[in-house]
Amino acid sequence: MKVIVIGGGAAGMLSAITAAKQGKQVVILEKMQSLGRKLLITGKGRCNITSSLPIEEFIKNIPGNGKFLYSAFQNFSNQDIIQLLKEQGVEVKEERGNRIFPVSDKSMDVLMALQRELQKYKVEIQYNQKVEEILVKNYQVTGVKLSNQKIIQADKVILATGGMSYPATGSTGDGYILAQKLGHTIQKIKPSLVPLIADADSLPICKELQGLSLKNVEIKIVDCSNKKEIYQDFGEMLFTHFGVSGPIILSSSAHLLRYKNIEKLMSTHKIKLYIDLKPALSKEKLDTRILRDFEKYKNKEIKNALIDLLPQKLIPVMIQISHIEETKKVNILTKKERETIVNNMKAFSIGIQGFRTIDEAIITAGGISTKEINPKTMQSKLIHGLYFAGEVIDVDAYTGGFNLQIAFSTGVTAGMLQE
Repeated sequence: MKVIVIGGGAAGMLSAITAAKQGKQVVILEKMQSLGRKLLITGKGRCNITSSLPIEEFIKNIPGNGKFLYSAFQNFSNQDIIQLLKEQGVEVKEERGNRIFPVSDKSMDVLMALQRELQKYKVEIQYNQKVEEILVKNYQVTGVKLSNQKIIQADKVILATGGMSYPATGSTGDGYILAQKLGHTIQKIKPSLVPLIADADSLPICKELQGLSLKNVEIKIVDCSNKKEIYQDFGEMLFTHFGVSGPIILSSSAHLLRYKNIEKLMSTHKIKLYIDLKPALSKEKLDTRILRDFEKYKNKEIKNALIDLLPQKLIPVMIQISHIEETKKVNILTKKERETIVNNMKAFSIGIQGFRTIDEAIITAGGISTKEINPKTMQSKLIHGLYFAGEVIDVDAYTGGFNLQIAFSTGVTAGMLQE
């Protein structure tokens, strides 16, 4: 039995390893000059392999069709990928938020471990090979046709071409076209885990704070048309020249893109991000803390009296949005002015007007409809012998290692021997 895997990313490599372990003749067709390009840039080049959360908790972190992945996670769990890497000499460590990284902090170590597995099981890899068509006869896969018109015959084809995020890594949406030609439905492609754009009123603030990273803050995203809280999270975020980014902002985007009429609400200035800069303190406790600092710096100007509470870069902005003169001495601040500072620290507001483009997204939402894929095998319900793995499927998760685990688990499931 010959198996062709289209795409040499995380999902493609795991499906090839799994099929080859079962004695199948396996070839990976990769259109780039090397494998795992996107894997190398995950986790800022450190590779957030998976999460240490129990596998049942994974589903809660996958807003895009999480329940579809139940069987795949049973077939190949977070513990399984950790064990596979360990056998290849890659030790892992756990960091904040249950994130699992290689001890070396090098994604290349993860890629090389997977490549050693491919070599061990004699998987053939053909680079610079673009698949133009998946060949089918009587609803049964027969092989593929390459862009150079060469035909390679196969009994099983696994489509693992990725989504449309990070196109420089080779994820340019080819898999959607190949699947669509065979009658598969493609759910609308949208950027997920993507930075957010500030509206015109908040943009100058974001530009002034560009590069400032805030740790241990709480965010709330609110639909101001009905005062409904859409999303809440705690962790790290970053100000940019266009708006906001960082782990909790990226995860919020996965939630936001599914919110009804989100584009219209954003365009009419109805979506607001509120940042609690001091989530550990109630307003009353924060006010007490500020009073203590003001007593300490009672002869100083306000701009020099907040240095123990806020990052230096944030102080001028905080004073500006609180409508207080920078040179005003703290000993003549009114109670109302102090309350304004407290309120702004507990709900620092940024208007959101949109998402950055898909080429800046970490992951793609949308893809091949899960209704047309058998969740237990990843086989197409339309074409026998055609399987799917990874981001090409309409599944996507929050940040924290869940998306790579989806790639690993669906890859293994697609590569498994079917009776």
